[in-house]
Amino acid sequence: MTIGRRAQAAIVGAATFGIGEAPGFTSMDLAARAAIAALDEAGIGLAEVDGLFVGQPSDFLSGLTFAEYLGIQPRLTNNNRTGGSAFLTHMNVAALALAAGEINVALIAYGSNQRTGTGGLVSAAAPNIYEKPYGLRLPVGGYALAASRHMHEFGTTKDHLYAVVKSARDWAMLNPEAFLRKPVTREDYDSARMVSDPLSVLDCCLVTDGAAAIVMVRKDRVEKRKAAHLLGLGEATDHYQIAQMPDLTTSAAKFSGQRAFAQAGLTPADVNVVELYDAFSINTIMFLEDLGFCKKGEGGDFVGSGVTGPGGSLPVNTNGGGLACVHPGMYGLFTVVEAFRQLTGTAGDRQVSGVDIAVAHGNGGFLSSQVTAILGSNATR
Repeated sequence: MTIGRRAQAAIVGAATFGIGEAPGFTSMDLAARAAIAALDEAGIGLAEVDGLFVGQPSDFLSGLTFAEYLGIQPRLTNNNRTGGSAFLTHMNVAALALAAGEINVALIAYGSNQRTGTGGLVSAAAPNIYEKPYGLRLPVGGYALAASRHMHEFGTTKDHLYAVVKSARDWAMLNPEAFLRKPVTREDYDSARMVSDPLSVLDCCLVTDGAAAIVMVRKDRVEKRKAAHLLGLGEATDHYQIAQMPDLTTSAAKFSGQRAFAQAGLTPADVNVVELYDAFSINTIMFLEDLGFCKKGEGGDFVGSGVTGPGGSLPVNTNGGGLACVHPGMYGLFTVVEAFRQLTGTAGDRQVSGVDIAVAHGNGGFLSSQVTAILGSNATR
């Protein structure tokens, strides 16, 4: 099997903590619990961590405060913030630092108590002059504009959006950690409260607590550990505010995906499972198109055919995603944890058989920042 040039770094531990509701925990508490669990799974001590990557919801100095909280003195800290995609950008920097010998163990973590805590996420910067006068409700309004335009140009329908929601919920019912573990009917979907037309509350991500963490090392440290090898990773952005998006129907995932697949020497046809940032139902349709799993404009029919759900030919968001499993403000790192579990055969009842290649894709802002990671099982090393 072709090995990408980034395959010198691998994830050897991944964990979640506090998914759903975790009263009494601060966001930092949650991130720390997930971090310790990921290190324990990897068999690596906290004192060995010399690269720390974090981006807490309301702490813009969390690279410093988290190091202090854990009682470590890392050689490298990174607090890059691009919204929900930030943690995949952390993987990019960590892989480069590992390959250069600057660090030996990278810990990437995130936690938020936005559901039960008294505080909330820091809101995005105020809309620019083209959005503010019209009172566009963000972030949902930006994604509703993209959904409306996709429907106008390609005939995408509410049937297609419902297919995304149902697939996510079907996967969540197989995941004991998922927050919403009950089926959703078309009647439920049609009667759901509208939030920003055409997106109802069921088209929108959850509001939960939760934390995730991963541990990365160089390939020579993997040894006999369970691992997910980083085969390729691409980043791209083409706007911040939705009014500046060049094409409401096509995200920069088109470019991040091309770069990641080129690095890995693979194509979408080689992928066994896909973990996408589904903050809203339209995301899944757009990202499947932009990443090359189907043609532009055909994403609605693609998800409507049932291929993304349990038993389908291209399992998507196998933990239930941000729509049904967890969404504590920023979801990107959870896509990586689920990809790791699928690649290492540790996903329980939702395990897909024969997974050697997985895609984890992060999204930040208003379809603004796109980061695509291609991961391989130990069979690819």
